[in-house]
Amino acid sequence: MLETRAASARHTVTTVFDPQCAGEADWGNFLAYWRLRAEEDFPGDPIAPDADARYNVQQPNPLYVFHRVLAVGEHGEFIGSLSASFRREGTPEYEAFVPFLEAWGGVLRPHRRRGVASALLRTLLALMEAHGKSVATIKAHLPEGHAFLQAIGAVEKHRIVENRMAFAGLDWQALARWRTEGFAPAHGLRAEVHAGRVPFERLATLMAPLSVLLNDAPTTNLERPPMRYDLEDFPPWYADMDRRGGDHFLVLLLDGDEVVAVCDAAWNQRFPDRMHQRLTAVARRWRGKGLAKGVKAAMLQLVREHHPEVAMAFTHNAEVNEPMLSINHRLGYAAHRHDGLYQIGTESLRTFLQETRS
Repeated sequence: MLETRAASARHTVTTVFDPQCAGEADWGNFLAYWRLRAEEDFPGDPIAPDADARYNVQQPNPLYVFHRVLAVGEHGEFIGSLSASFRREGTPEYEAFVPFLEAWGGVLRPHRRRGVASALLRTLLALMEAHGKSVATIKAHLPEGHAFLQAIGAVEKHRIVENRMAFAGLDWQALARWRTEGFAPAHGLRAEVHAGRVPFERLATLMAPLSVLLNDAPTTNLERPPMRYDLEDFPPWYADMDRRGGDHFLVLLLDGDEVVAVCDAAWNQRFPDRMHQRLTAVARRWRGKGLAKGVKAAMLQLVREHHPEVAMAFTHNAEVNEPMLSINHRLGYAAHRHDGLYQIGTESLRTFLQETRS
């Protein structure tokens, strides 16, 4: 169902998109828009099939509330969007998440500089005020995205680099040495490896220690709630992998029951030539012993054994995380895209919007 209202910026019309109630015509319009946006924002990257995009948008999220607003062109087509999410009340550590909201969106290139973005930002401000949110975090990687966020008064707080690596260039003998050194008996550590799925009963015991490692990742000056793993995320993710084909790989090194190093990755059958490297982390007191290289090498070997068709890996790293960037560079990862994480408060957003009216 689409609930339409006129926005004040140059008569742009915005509409709330409810994926649970939208009709087929609305879905067709929505999916056509997202294909165009994907081509503009991520040229050359594969685009998920419409059925997958629709499935992902329709799935209820147990942890986060999502709002989607689209700008409508003169012929009824969608020309811009603003999406936002925030922590659902009653979920773990909810109080720490209360001030924060994440937002993303954009305007198709032929429709820019016509007040569309300002109209969408008015919906963002109204949403923040209605739900008591004081900080919006927005990511940009294109030059025009950075320029726009700076123009509205948002401040860049953190930078992330997407690195990509060709499997053809990997030195598997060197990786075998990394694995041997990282898994050496002298460390007194026990290895635990999962390929395909991790049993839910084991995942339940890993959420707290993995959250500790995740939360220790550098985030520069970003204002944020605690970063955490939530068990509720895994059933829908695994169900989606069951539906489309996919694997989750997890390599752990443990000191007794303590997780001291982790590396995990995901593979999607829709894009069989690539692998997404997820978290790699080592507990502080265990750093400098080659454990990160060891679990990374073990992960790459595991993926190679199960999916020899993989030709490329990609991962995301904080630009201030020099030790991990150094390891990735030695593996052959190279920077593909740089993301800036910007934050803006309601006062700055309100000031910008008032100035656009004058």
